[in-house]
Amino acid sequence: MKEKQAKKKKDVRTRVWTFILYPESAPENWIDILIDMHLEFVVSPLHDQDRDATGELKKPHWHVMLMFAGVKSYEQVKEITEKVNGTIPERCHNAKAMVRYMAHIDNPDKAQYKIEDIRAYGGVDLQELLRPTSSERYSMIKEMIDFVRQENIIELQDLIDYAISERYDDWFPLLCDSCTYVINQYIKSLRHRVKPKVDIITGEIQE
Repeated sequence: MKEKQAKKKKDVRTRVWTFILYPESAPENWIDILIDMHLEFVVSPLHDQDRDATGELKKPHWHVMLMFAGVKSYEQVKEITEKVNGTIPERCHNAKAMVRYMAHIDNPDKAQYKIEDIRAYGGVDLQELLRPTSSERYSMIKEMIDFVRQENIIELQDLIDYAISERYDDWFPLLCDSCTYVINQYIKSLRHRVKPKVDIITGEIQE
């Protein structure tokens, strides 16, 4: 039975593969080794806070995802992982889900890692892989609206400047790509609703 499973695994051919790499066994220049092979690949932040079912810390490791223009066999990819002393390769069913897992975005019960620490090489469009889902997009738009209201922002520039400096990985792409119109209309509405204070005695408008 095990032989059949092993044979079936080796017969798999797909475009995206993943493997795990441990700092203790990886060559110091393992990134350069993969780069020199002209590969497209994505590397997770170092997972050094993961715990097993008993609560014990797991060995620090990286998740590495390899992406190819055409399908590759298990044996072909294993030749690559062996060059950097990685684990045996596993088929990756969904590249986007794998990249999100690298930071545990959808696993709040697991240790959280910074999205900005995910590294992409060989021309991989990381922003596309990290594009938020519809529900996440609406949630972030609501966050921005709440922020605009709480901070009394009346100019779009102020929100964009804040997004560039503080929320570059989530708010800023949204403002650039899709939600600027609704946010700008909301800011305009707030600005128009600000009524000047009038001195009840003189009738003069107070600043």
